[in-house]
Amino acid sequence: MYFKRLHRRAYTDIPRPNFDEYRRKSNTDVLAPKSADERKALRSAVSFVGCIAGLYSFKAHLLHYVLFLMPSRDIIAEAQLEVKLNGIPMGKVLIVKWRGKPVFIYHRPQSIIEQERAVDLSELRDPEKDDDRVKRSEWLVVVGICTHLGCVPIPNAGIIPGGFFCPCHGSHFDAAGRIRKGPAATNMEIPEYTFINDDTVIIG
Repeated sequence: MYFKRLHRRAYTDIPRPNFDEYRRKSNTDVLAPKSADERKALRSAVSFVGCIAGLYSFKAHLLHYVLFLMPSRDIIAEAQLEVKLNGIPMGKVLIVKWRGKPVFIYHRPQSIIEQERAVDLSELRDPEKDDDRVKRSEWLVVVGICTHLGCVPIPNAGIIPGGFFCPCHGSHFDAAGRIRKGPAATNMEIPEYTFINDDTVIIG
């Protein structure tokens, strides 16, 4: 108990240092406001400025990542492709590029249409009706890629009149893009497309 009293008495005897006389009066007024209201206002102002700076910094980083993850302009431009049909003669195939893939637009004559409608579905490896693969009977729109190993077939070639033939591995597709012979297991892909009038189709 005696030592505690001595310690306490010694502690209280030490004078508290005061450096006010060494500080400039201007600094004292700015850095140490006299009233509690002034100190509270200063803290609020600093907090507000810090929050605004943090929000702008977050916005800049978020915008950077959004722009980084967005597709490039050439991909956006290829998302949809408009094709004029009045320049495709009957019986011919127009090949266009869409999203880096070849697309066959086949202007089918009536004889080919009747040929494909008459096919027995039980003979097909991947059964699909011709009417289910076209939106207009005279126009076939398919992705021109063989479903075996991704080769590009040759239009109006192969064992099927008006069909497609892949010379790489010998797959034969008919005039509806259905596999008829060879190693390919499925029919040629039908892309999304829409006829906006009699002479124009939009792919994609």
